[in-house]
Amino acid sequence: HLRSGRRKMAEQQKKKLEVVQTLDSDESCQTFVLHEEDHTLGNALRYMIMKNPDVDFCGYSVPHPSEHKINLRIQSRGPPAADILRRGLTELNALCEHVLNTFEGAVEEYKMNQATESAEPMETG
Repeated sequence: HLRSGRRKMAEQQKKKLEVVQTLDSDESCQTFVLHEEDHTLGNALRYMIMKNPDVDFCGYSVPHPSEHKINLRIQSRGPPAADILRRGLTELNALCEHVLNTFEGAVEEYKMNQATESAEPMETG
């Protein structure tokens, strides 16, 4: 029994995303729990989801500072909330990739400029 209890705990720990089941079967209005996340993802994801014209409402909360999870609520004008979440995550990932690539490109450009400047002889007046 102890082994099965440990296995269940391990399975629960692996879950990053949980859908809160309600009596209402309306898929356009759902709450998701994202484990091991905080305001960093919550605010960025809420922003990306709210840009979607099919979304009526998107908000998140951190239930308690000692709990490392956020509750994300999505209400759409028809499409399933899970699809809206998936699109928001995809768009946020693409945005992060763009920012990372832009940053890395700027760092490389800076390093090249620094190398060029140090290689040029200094003019004496």
